Amino acid sequence: MFLFEKMTKQVSAEHALPGRAEAMPVPERHEVLGTPLVPPFPDGMEQLVVGMGCFWGAERVFWQADGVYTTAVGYAGGYTPNPTYKEVCSGKTGHTEAVLVVFDPAVLPLEGVLRLFWEGHDPTQGNRQGNDVGTQYRSAIYWADDAQRETVESTRDMFQAELTQAGYGTISTEIAAAGPFYYAEDYHQQYLAKNPNGYCGLGGTGVACPVGLKTA
Repeated sequence: MFLFEKMTKQVSAEHALPGRAEAMPVPERHEVLGTPLVPPFPDGMEQLVVGMGCFWGAERVFWQADGVYTTAVGYAGGYTPNPTYKEVCSGKTGHTEAVLVVFDPAVLPLEGVLRLFWEGHDPTQGNRQGNDVGTQYRSAIYWADDAQRETVESTRDMFQAELTQAGYGTISTEIAAAGPFYYAEDYHQQYLAKNPNGYCGLGGTGVACPVGLKTA
């Protein structure tokens, strides 16, 4: 029990690891889509950073969707600059495993991206997803502007009503303004494309998100 509490207690800024100035090397192209993983992205594209538990399976959800220009995995919502995977898994950086989703809203509206997010995992579990336990597995959405924030909060409220009716608890998703997104190591990028039989702990609730379905 003590270990569980330690893993699910968010580290404070003053106790976070110091990190480093050097950014993680990033592949030039997406393993599946063939597009760049780093900016600049084409005009008209929007970005959203989300956390859904282990980022291997979460990233695949989005690269498979029509209208997604590129995806990348990394670390967001924490304190330590340019952390390593090992550091993030220690719980001492404050980050959650995250996916950067770059999408064309003319093809896939933000509501459609959020439908994939809400339906793709269980956002009521706090600092865990299934058997993956720790603050680095917390559900999160980091919005880019106020318009995105309003849409995120609206879909959250509508999905909460559906979850409550289905017997689930309160959504614990962290919703905050986007801060730095630190790219993860090369071998994590598009991991399940490189390792088709690799681990995927992603699991939804089976509850449909009404807002996303209306716009999908």
